[in-house]
Amino acid sequence: MSAQTGSETESPADSGDAGAASPPRPTGHACIQDYLRTLDSSPGVYRMLDAQNRVLYVGKARNLKARVSNYARPSGHTARIARMIRETASMMFLTTRTETEALLLEQNLIKQLKPKYNVLLRDDKSFPNILVAKDQPFPQIMKHRGARKEKGSYFGPFASAGAVNRVLNQLQKAFLLRNCSDAMFSSRTRPCLLYQIKRCSAPCTGQISETEYAEAVRDAERFLSGRSTKVQEELAEQMQAASEAMEFERAAGLRDRIRALTSVQTSQGINPRGVAEADVIALHMDSGQACVQVFFIRAHQNWGNKDFYPRVGPDVSAAEVMEAFIGQFYDNKEPPRQLLLSDAIENADLMTEALAEKAGHKVEILVPQRGEKLELVSGALRNARESLARRMSESATQTKLLQGLAEAFGLDGPPQRIEVYDNSHIQGTNAVGAMIVAGPEGFLKNQYRKFNIRGDDLTPGDDFGMMKEVLTRRFTRLLKEDPDRDKGLWPDLLLIDGGAGQVSAVYEIMEEYGVEDVPMVGVAKGIDRDAGKEEFHRPGENAFALRHNDPVLYFVQRLRDEAHRFAIGTHRAKRAKSMSANPLDDIAGVGATRKRALLAHFGSAKAVSRANLVDLKAVEGISDALAETIYDFFHEKG
Repeated sequence: MSAQTGSETESPADSGDAGAASPPRPTGHACIQDYLRTLDSSPGVYRMLDAQNRVLYVGKARNLKARVSNYARPSGHTARIARMIRETASMMFLTTRTETEALLLEQNLIKQLKPKYNVLLRDDKSFPNILVAKDQPFPQIMKHRGARKEKGSYFGPFASAGAVNRVLNQLQKAFLLRNCSDAMFSSRTRPCLLYQIKRCSAPCTGQISETEYAEAVRDAERFLSGRSTKVQEELAEQMQAASEAMEFERAAGLRDRIRALTSVQTSQGINPRGVAEADVIALHMDSGQACVQVFFIRAHQNWGNKDFYPRVGPDVSAAEVMEAFIGQFYDNKEPPRQLLLSDAIENADLMTEALAEKAGHKVEILVPQRGEKLELVSGALRNARESLARRMSESATQTKLLQGLAEAFGLDGPPQRIEVYDNSHIQGTNAVGAMIVAGPEGFLKNQYRKFNIRGDDLTPGDDFGMMKEVLTRRFTRLLKEDPDRDKGLWPDLLLIDGGAGQVSAVYEIMEEYGVEDVPMVGVAKGIDRDAGKEEFHRPGENAFALRHNDPVLYFVQRLRDEAHRFAIGTHRAKRAKSMSANPLDDIAGVGATRKRALLAHFGSAKAVSRANLVDLKAVEGISDALAETIYDFFHEKG
């Protein structure tokens, strides 16, 4: 979302003679009062900053002067707002043409700046879709995430990749559409295994005509568009006709396809008849925490749900949380035609206008009071309540474990951010480093990081050297991005997978960068290398162990195992990518179309590398100059 803005203004104290000694800036109500002399009644966005120029709060206003005058009042504020006012040392303003633009700009700035006193949506990833690609005569059906740039039909969003994969699996059984890449499709000379197990109609080798395949694509799109009953009725009619004609093998295949479609519908649970396209959003709040549950209804089908836990305070209203969530959630997503909410928002008309402008179609925001829509919201609200109860229970357990960890390792207090490091490689090849992060809320997967080891002077398999490279890169970036350690990026504890040697290597790096106050512990397998007999190493101290049945030991094992899992997964992905890499991708001037032409003509990249210049020039779309480039590329490589 974007907004056109007018002028931006800062503190009146920032202007004046730079050479003259200026008195200390006022803070709190007096600071805010100073701005009222220069503000007008324009719509816009305001930012409240503390003495270190950190953004405390971002808000929008239909009338900037009227809104700021509310903060200048000495009383009548909630505890959260009163604290924010006391910390305010300066303000910034951006005027807009309309209040709608102010709303869009406000949500942009909140997501970008993450102010301390705003309601924040912490996990805001894109959701996967199903794409029926239309860039060639035999369309591919596949999972898609991100911007909708490819030509084709999109269906979604789905709540998770798992939900998409389950639907794709059944759709392959029902419609036999291909899911292979265009490069693989172009290079096939015989059907693959999917054809043998009746998951694909093998258009790559002409086992199905273009017309028949197009009909299957049309049926798949009709099913995903909500016309599933019609598709199933037609398949049932075809099955009956095949049976009467004694084409029993074809009838059995149609029966299996009907069963696959029924399986998709069964896994979706409730499929509302009266709601074609909507997001059902329910909020439950308890003890200063909140859970927002979102159900995705598309084409009268339930395509899954996901829960979110925005950062809120104890005195934030449900209306404020719901409005902030909607604004941030749809910042990078296309809103549906209806939003069914459990709680009303204050600026429903403004939000409706902003979402409609983004989507390019009418958007309704409703708080249902009866009927099927109320049942949907009630179901989502029940899920939100149960999810928050589970999370609060887990959080209480996590708090006890962090306290126990602090006591076991002699920390000043329970760590709020634990970083765990591990390496993975096979005899030094495809080496990667991995960092996972955990805290009071459990594993923070959006904070995980992977490091491709690129040290040319490292001996293959040098774990110490790899760990040094990873930590050097990590703390170099930390010192650059958060030198004052006030953004919450610095760890309170480092856990290293290894013994005294790894800990010593890490400590040398910390000393080099002048960072000696971050506690670190090495986790090493015991003498028998059995889980439960781990030894712990700290710089300059003797190794020690925890009791075999200590919950803290199990917690550390879980942290180490998660780092190990992430490191191995990253290594496998890198290895698979290197194994499947096509040398044609490295040749300048050879894009996707020419690569397909070369593979179709020669059959494989290896055959292209062995081809002579005359044969290369004979390939359609390959000029004489490009043929020479390709020939030289392979011969220069030996």
